[in-house]
Amino acid sequence: MFQGETIQISKLDEGFVELCFDRRGATVNKLDKLTTVEWREATKIIAGTPGVRGILVTSAKDAFIAAADINEFGATIKLLPEEMMAANLRTNDAVKAFEDLPIPTVAAINGFALGNGLEVALSAALRVMSTAAQVGLPDVSLGVVPGAGGTVRLPRVAGALVAIEWIAYGKPSEAAAAKEAGVVDEVCAPEALRETALAVLRKAAAGEIDWRARQAQKRQPLPLSADEVRALFEPAKAKVAASSPKHQPAALAAVELMEQAAGKDRAGAQQLECKAFVRMARTQAADSLVQAFHNDELLKKLFRQHAQSARPLKQGAVLGAGIMGGGIAYTSALRGTPVLMKDIAEKQLELGTSEAAKQLARQVKGGRLTQEKADLVLASIKPQLDYENFDTADVVIEAVVENMKVKHAVLSELEGAVREDTIIASNTSSLRIDDIAVPLKRPENFVGMHFFNPVPVMALVEVIKGAKTSDVAVSTAVGYGLAMGKTPIVVRDCPGFLVNRILTPYLRSFLQLVADGADFVQVDRAMEAFGWPMGPAYLEDVVGMDTGSHVVDVIAAGYANRMPPLAHDALKLMVENKRYGQKNGIGFYRYETDPAGKPKKSLASDTYDLLATLQPGGRREFSDEEIIERMMLPLLVESAHALEDGVVSTPAELDMALLLGIGFPKYLGGALKYADWLGLDQVVRLSDKYAHLGAQYCATDTMREMAAKGSTYYSAQERPNLNGPTYV
Repeated sequence: MFQGETIQISKLDEGFVELCFDRRGATVNKLDKLTTVEWREATKIIAGTPGVRGILVTSAKDAFIAAADINEFGATIKLLPEEMMAANLRTNDAVKAFEDLPIPTVAAINGFALGNGLEVALSAALRVMSTAAQVGLPDVSLGVVPGAGGTVRLPRVAGALVAIEWIAYGKPSEAAAAKEAGVVDEVCAPEALRETALAVLRKAAAGEIDWRARQAQKRQPLPLSADEVRALFEPAKAKVAASSPKHQPAALAAVELMEQAAGKDRAGAQQLECKAFVRMARTQAADSLVQAFHNDELLKKLFRQHAQSARPLKQGAVLGAGIMGGGIAYTSALRGTPVLMKDIAEKQLELGTSEAAKQLARQVKGGRLTQEKADLVLASIKPQLDYENFDTADVVIEAVVENMKVKHAVLSELEGAVREDTIIASNTSSLRIDDIAVPLKRPENFVGMHFFNPVPVMALVEVIKGAKTSDVAVSTAVGYGLAMGKTPIVVRDCPGFLVNRILTPYLRSFLQLVADGADFVQVDRAMEAFGWPMGPAYLEDVVGMDTGSHVVDVIAAGYANRMPPLAHDALKLMVENKRYGQKNGIGFYRYETDPAGKPKKSLASDTYDLLATLQPGGRREFSDEEIIERMMLPLLVESAHALEDGVVSTPAELDMALLLGIGFPKYLGGALKYADWLGLDQVVRLSDKYAHLGAQYCATDTMREMAAKGSTYYSAQERPNLNGPTYV
């Protein structure tokens, strides 16, 4: 009946037809422009064919319809508002045309049906879902609201409460939950999906299911009074507003949209959705989150390349127990790679084992693991005081103290206890890999793996390639990171590597602000309002003042030309006065333990008197705008230096590392994406404005050249490539 590039129609028995989404030459179906055009054409053909009693909607791919085409979507959000509106309405016209066919329709959901995929399924009168499938509307994760009728149909199919939960929080649901919520009508085993869906279609065609009422319900206002709408949506809005990430308005906008549309018919509700979609799509959050999606796809491509040269990994080992070593061992074992865990002290082994046991107990308590599974995971961690069986380890992660002499001694001894092809990785945050590798006989097998604390929680691991590190060692370390469920970013060896290097001028700018008379509480408040999870003073309290001061000094020494020693250093002052932060209850703030055992922050008034001793000009007022500019500009400049120095190959890798490693505000998309949003001409203007503060505020020559050309780090047309930075 119809053979398109993305859709085929074929006749079935009993007067039924099958509309199958099957994009040629692709592994997934997407609701892009071509599919929309062909869907509309297919609908017309079916409507004009006599004797058709019903339609079975299927997919020939493993997923039903994955979502929209993200590349096409990225280009769409760059259009003018009126052009976006027109494009969105064209998609919705296709959805409505299919929904309004005067025959029963049943969607057989065989796999993922997310975003536009579920919106397509909601246009059918009835839905049958495989137990292997997942459905959901995760549009808010891209900073937008559903745009093909999700906010219109889901409340009218499953009720407003379900729609609020599914749309505002964006979590996909499996078949049983979808059936209970009323989003689908039947669930069945994958092998029974086709026959079950046909059986439902037969019942609908025979009048045993009132499919017309189902479709009519989607065209009407919600059956709620104005008071009921208020009572339902007011608490929902408050809850969503409280839980939404800062500067990401899509979730709340979606709830407000459904509230406004509750009393509208389909046409009115759709018009409101279209306007909200266009409004959200033009926000900074949407632009950044879409870019983050592209960046994540690029990383996956890089990971596939590393997998081709990585060595097989069956046995891991950790050298140095304690909190960090125990966290690494736990993370490895939890994901299926058994671990040998060695230390020279029984007490440290007990600490590492207890750390793993504590993490497993949390998994059991949260219902994510059974006790039996937790016991097996713990049993796969072998604590030991010697090197027995270390010759079976494919990768050994050294996690001893940050002391060069200790690392040299330990690694030299380790190298003699492992196979010649074993990869040795050092978990270091400040010592250079090339310096650590000096005594090793096989430096080509040595690589850095910088885990972030706490290891079980933090997604990032920096894989550091030294001057003599082989590509095989790097790829194997990347593979181990992925096996642990981490996101490994490959970086070149340099002081501070990538994330801590970029964070250092940010922290130094805070110290400079304090020395210039700024109120540390105001700085924290301004940066938290800007989107950071915690301000710089609070961050240093959490890290530990002694640790933070040492790391800043070590990294800054590697870039002394733009990060010279500070004449007035609040971190050093705190350390001198034994104010270490949360670890001893007093830092910039004071801490007491709450009933749950967590440190509770309160203002320490004597901090102001202490800081006054290093404020030669006394206290002075700063606007929040100036604070943000002075805090963020050095971070942007150092990010540019890192990219230009080849520490990472692409803006995507740099920005993803910042998002995952230090809680960089997601709505900004990373330092380089934020620079693009500001415009490099604006970054250069800010650089000139604050040049008197020092070299770390001065834009690079490349940044100035890009600003003069109107260039960006990311392009709407060209995504980051695998060959190096993308300068458009």
